[in-house]
Amino acid sequence: MSYFQQKLNTQPTSAFELLSRLYDLTGLVYLHDQGTPVIAFLPQDFLIFQQAKLQQFQQIQFNQYRRNNEAISLIEFSKFHHAPTSNRNNSFNGGYIGFFSYDYSADQFIEIDAHPQPSFFLGQYSSFLKFQEDAWYFYSNEDQAEYIYQEILNRVNEPKQMPALSLDKQCRPRWSKSEYLNAFHQVQEYIKAGDCYQINLTQEFTAHVQGSLLSRANDLWELTQAPYAGYLKINDFELLSCSPELFIEFKNNREIKTRPIKGTMPRFDDPQQDQISKDKLSQSEKDQAENVMIVDLLRNDLSVYAETGSVETTKLFEIESFNQVHHMVSEITATLKAEINPMQMLLSALPGGSITGAPKIRAMQIIEELEGAPRGAYCGSLGYFNFDGTGSWNILIRSIQKYQNQLSMWAGGGITIASDAEAEYQECFDKISAMLDLLNTWQTSER
Repeated sequence: MSYFQQKLNTQPTSAFELLSRLYDLTGLVYLHDQGTPVIAFLPQDFLIFQQAKLQQFQQIQFNQYRRNNEAISLIEFSKFHHAPTSNRNNSFNGGYIGFFSYDYSADQFIEIDAHPQPSFFLGQYSSFLKFQEDAWYFYSNEDQAEYIYQEILNRVNEPKQMPALSLDKQCRPRWSKSEYLNAFHQVQEYIKAGDCYQINLTQEFTAHVQGSLLSRANDLWELTQAPYAGYLKINDFELLSCSPELFIEFKNNREIKTRPIKGTMPRFDDPQQDQISKDKLSQSEKDQAENVMIVDLLRNDLSVYAETGSVETTKLFEIESFNQVHHMVSEITATLKAEINPMQMLLSALPGGSITGAPKIRAMQIIEELEGAPRGAYCGSLGYFNFDGTGSWNILIRSIQKYQNQLSMWAGGGITIASDAEAEYQECFDKISAMLDLLNTWQTSER
């Protein structure tokens, strides 16, 4: 597949500046992808699922789309060829980009109330910008590639003012502390009754807002320095990822890898105190037990479509340090069976075990009963597939979603029989307090 390639000879070099100037393009999406950033736009086709309705749109001319009378299924939409590739680092090289919400993923297995916002979006992208050799390059294999390049260049060279995001009131938890503790104790009762071993209990933080979520993206990305940061805009829905967690990476030769996070301790400015916090996590039997439950669950999820005997736990209980927290991370690898469509593998494994609990289906039923509101995109996945089946999908934690004028952010953690209610409540805030504090600086002054 030959691509028209052209260096973007223009002043703005930050992803944020480019996104700001391309804000009006349909299907605008950004993936940091562990330091191999890509900005994509104007998918040739896309699927969107919202309020139990699947729709397919096709581009008819630059930034104009028409709806197809009948939408095809995700598996039919995502066609792969397993030809040898020179794309050794598996970065995006033309293919499919999108997100799947927790709601959509869980609804494959249990009955849930879904959020009214889009539940998934998947576009087929053949035009995109990629950052390499300290510059942005435009790629396209479309017939109108040179015309698209010129249109992109025109937009990039014209600074635009996006409406800045502002909060009418502070972003606050939907639950009081007593409501959280009540849900925690109900989880413990389910564990004692033998329904489950672990439940990922989370709570929502909400605010009524004006303006664009993208306008604040750079501040949030700089604060978090997240390896799986990203952004997606479709109609009146915006999704901003500051995620540290990989869900599944699809590598060359059908190798797949997952890196679940389970176990968290806060960071501290004082190096000695920070080291104590890190060591405490490293030596925590409770967190190791919690982590290994999810490793076992994910080994089982991967084995469904993996070659027999190929599932291996390659790393266990590693401590990784991010800007606000230390996390305990493990790694599992496997080899995908030759006949399996990678999209089929991804969908069957969603939602990720690290954000549901074990056993997974019962855990999701308890989450649906206790949390009291749909998670939406939170705990879903944002990522991409190349046409050769390689790709990378994150877990949408530390993420903010905006639908119309409602902003939502969630935080929580895995509850086991050994969990302490006060510590688990505090962990919610350890994970997002820095993001929450920053968000709340954008509150409009009280009238």
